[in-house]
Amino acid sequence: MFHQKMRLFSGTSNPTLAQAICDHIGHPKGDLYFQRFSDGEIFLQVRETIRGQDAFFIQSTSKPANANLMELLIFIDAAKRASTRNICAVIPYFGYARQDRKSAGRTPISAKLVADLITRAGATRVLTLDLHATQIQGFFDIPVDNIFAIPLFAKDIEERNHLDDIMIVSPDVGGVVRARALANRLHVDMAIVDKRRPAPNVAKVMNIIGDVSGKHCILIDDMVDTAGTLCGAAEALLEHGATKVSAYASHGVLSGPAAKRLADSTLFELVISDSIAQPKKVMKSGKVRIISIAPLMGEAITRIYDGRSISSLYE
Repeated sequence: MFHQKMRLFSGTSNPTLAQAICDHIGHPKGDLYFQRFSDGEIFLQVRETIRGQDAFFIQSTSKPANANLMELLIFIDAAKRASTRNICAVIPYFGYARQDRKSAGRTPISAKLVADLITRAGATRVLTLDLHATQIQGFFDIPVDNIFAIPLFAKDIEERNHLDDIMIVSPDVGGVVRARALANRLHVDMAIVDKRRPAPNVAKVMNIIGDVSGKHCILIDDMVDTAGTLCGAAEALLEHGATKVSAYASHGVLSGPAAKRLADSTLFELVISDSIAQPKKVMKSGKVRIISIAPLMGEAITRIYDGRSISSLYE
């Protein structure tokens, strides 16, 4: 269906997802010209009229986070100066979300800084998926729609497993709300991995809260970075009697040693969304399966354009 005043554009972070979203909506992707100067500066030009239109720019701020963020900001500025009516930053993966508070003295709150940059650049709305911390919505002075992948994960789990054998597991105390939401949706029990994190990207499993013996345990998290937490949790769950351990995560950051850790781990499978484009080495691990969020994001974009409810997507 063609929407007269809608314009969809894609940055370079995840063009495959952007095209899938456009295909789902049935709307063509807008014409953008990108150039990088020899010193790394980014230049772009919108090669079609967008005056008085509603522009949606699809760009995850994943690796390289700073370059992808600058692309987003530069597009917003270009669209604002072209007299676009509304500018929605569609950010499937919102980078810097882990820096949502002062973790120690003299440290920044980078998520707030990024929110300010997007707002001051001229965005009128943000659409994102599974923010690492939901309070980040309050960092923006513009509307933020934070949609969730849990309905997609629940459907996938139901189609592939016998629910009598399933137990949903939170990999840490901070993820209990997310795990409980999935467990309630599936009407199954849940458990919690008690861990401590002595340093960034380092986690040590301390205990398992709940009886996981004889269960297919499914870990649920918003993101997987180096995969140390997931692999350690999978090993601990199997030691406590779980028959199999799988994991679902909205965002596969999968940096550093993640691919090798997954390949060598006791984890049966890691299911992630396509919010971040994955390199070949990750897919070669044989442990990663991808579910597309294009229909979900496409429906959310259409509802924003039409002025319809987003929350009813989950009813």
